[in-house]
Order: sequence, then C-alpha cells, then structure tokens
Amino acid sequence: MLKKISHIGIAVNNLDENIQLYRDVMGMEFMGIEEVAEQKVRVAMFKIGESRIELLEPTSEDSPVAKFLASRGEGMHHLCYEVDDVDASLKHLDGKGVRLIDKQSRLGAENAKVGFIHPKSTGGVLVELNSPAD
Repeated sequence: MLKKISHIGIAVNNLDENIQLYRDVMGMEFMGIEEVAEQKVRVAMFKIGESRIELLEPTSEDSPVAKFLASRGEGMHHLCYEVDDVDASLKHLDGKGVRLIDKQSRLGAENAKVGFIHPKSTGGVLVELNSPAD
C-alpha cells in the first residue's frame, strides 16, 4: 500500500523566514509556494533526495495548522506517505479499524488527492496519505 515517504510537514508561524532557513542556509531546492484554500494554509515545498519538506503557514486563525501552532508551537505537523490510490487505502484502513480523519480523499497541495489518519491510531503522529496528480 505505501510506496515511499512523500514529505514531512512542518508547521511554522512565518513562511518567509523559514524559506530563508531551508533554502539559503540549509541549501535545499526550493520548489515554490502554493496556497491551499481548502486547508487554510500557505505551503512552501523543498526537495531533498526523493522526498520533500513541506512548510505550512496558516492563512486563518481557525485552520487546523493554526490550532496546532497555538497548542504545540512550531514543529513537525505530519508525515506523508505516497500511495497509488488514497480512497482505496482509506477504505482498507477503515476496514481494519484504523481511526481516520478522512473517509474520502480531498484536494491537497500540488492538486494531489490526500487523506489523513488520526494520530491516535499511529502512535501520536498525524499521517497523510497522498496520491500525486497525474
């Protein structure tokens, strides 16, 4: 079911300051910025090997990332695995009794289909499943 680690999501208060750190100081390949209105975030993506780092800045005080930052501060937000079919993967996990945030995929960054698994089923880690857009 899982193909590879797609990306690691990191919640930040200020996207621009952190872009400088990851691009200019750490030397990661900057792939660009995108706003994901459905998730209420601005996303900056960096390539590192076959994986990516995704910085997440909330665009609204009621976004899940804003709530995360308010309760936990900046840091790792989620781990994302690439799968062939997010909906089939979510259905499989639901059938195995895994607690899900999403029962069906939704639109994520880069027009990918995404779905989230609740941290209570994954040892406290928010897990995203991702099928890249064709």
